[in-house]
Amino acid sequence: MALLLGLAALAFLQGPSAGSAAAAPQDGQPWRVVYVEGGPWRDYAMNLLGLAHGLENLQLIEDGRAPMPAQDDDASSIWRWLAANAGGGRLAFLPDGFYSAGWDEERLLEIKQAVLRRLAAGEVDLVLAFGTAAGGQMGTAEHSTPTLIITATDPVAAGLSQTEERSGLEHVHVQVEAGKIERQLSIFHNFFRFKTLGVPLDVTPEGRDSMGAATIERLAAELGFELRPCLAELEIPDKEESHRNLLDCLERLSDEADAVYLTVSNGMIESRMADIMAPMKAKRRPTFSQKGPSETKLGVLMSLAEDDFVSSGRFVAETVLAVLSGRSPGSLNQLYLAPLTMALNLKTAIDIGWNPSFEALAAVDELYVGGSDELYVAESDDEQAAAFQ
Repeated sequence: MALLLGLAALAFLQGPSAGSAAAAPQDGQPWRVVYVEGGPWRDYAMNLLGLAHGLENLQLIEDGRAPMPAQDDDASSIWRWLAANAGGGRLAFLPDGFYSAGWDEERLLEIKQAVLRRLAAGEVDLVLAFGTAAGGQMGTAEHSTPTLIITATDPVAAGLSQTEERSGLEHVHVQVEAGKIERQLSIFHNFFRFKTLGVPLDVTPEGRDSMGAATIERLAAELGFELRPCLAELEIPDKEESHRNLLDCLERLSDEADAVYLTVSNGMIESRMADIMAPMKAKRRPTFSQKGPSETKLGVLMSLAEDDFVSSGRFVAETVLAVLSGRSPGSLNQLYLAPLTMALNLKTAIDIGWNPSFEALAAVDELYVGGSDELYVAESDDEQAAAFQ
């Protein structure tokens, strides 16, 4: 790992302190679990897979090796498989416990009320809320059932947690990826020293919070660049409309900004990445994916994130273990520092006319050198340099 990333990698914040196996629930019955998401999203499905592996490793379930879904954003198929096959007697993934709102706010409110009724009736022992929207609805004082909020983009700015360390509610735990946006933008700026940064943002305060807008604004002031936001309807159920709105933003930002930070939104349809990247490539603008290497693989210039979700799954599994062992969710460590993986798309670098320095090459863990199926994983600095010759 290069010196560029050394500071961020000084420590890996481990999950809650707990034993290697769960203590049996006092009544001898498995903890009944439900899942809530605002809508289908690849990160939710992959994090659920990572969690399943982590639960198996901690002996909370017998089998967490759920197959990859046919559609990589389909967490429902993973949930059905766990409900039928996880076993172990500690956790029961309720077959009727999967709730997805399809990115419809009204539907999410209906789901919230349905889940609250089940909580009040004593039918559920643990709630898994994936993402900012679901976390905002389920991580409330309207109930006291242990609730874990997973993979929210900027949970403190979004009001899901009072601080990075504590949610403020004894029954709520929020996974907080410490300094995620700070690390991303600091490294991006270190490479390109851009004076203006274009950022597509949702028109609603809730949507902007989920994208970390407040943190982005603060970093603009700290790092000394001017922010060029483009406000559009991006967090809407209709992905096609969101995508069209995003393309309009990117056409504008490619003219107005030196570089573009591509936030997580419904408009970032991975099968349309060529269209998304076209205006930036035409104007030779460097781009950074807030989401991670899955978008770099398809054309975004660079990203900094964990993409196999194994360590994230382990962190959440350790939280589940601690809760089952009698700890209150709100008392547990929330800070999660993902292992750093820096990805660079070589074809995009060539397309925008960027010739990376040796220092830049040394910071890269994964080079994508062609189409979405062609991955080069660097094993030495010499191999990195050779790939660019």
